[in-house]
Amino acid sequence: MQMGARAIWNGFKILIVFAGCTAMFYYGILFVIDEYQGDERFEEPEGSAIKVFDQDSGEDFSFRERLMYLWIRGE
Repeated sequence: MQMGARAIWNGFKILIVFAGCTAMFYYGILFVIDEYQGDERFEEPEGSAIKVFDQDSGEDFSFRERLMYLWIRGE
């Protein structure tokens, strides 16, 4: 019976370490999310910024034309 109790104790220690590492990972991810939550990457540019994409332009390209343009010019 001594070997069975030792195996159970070793299994319990592994379970405790696994649960601790899982909790540290979970709260670490929550910390990173909170740190970057206020970072607004998609703000409207200020100053003399140039508009890159104009959806209201008169030209209407199909998907195939856009893909060919990308392959030919790389833009």
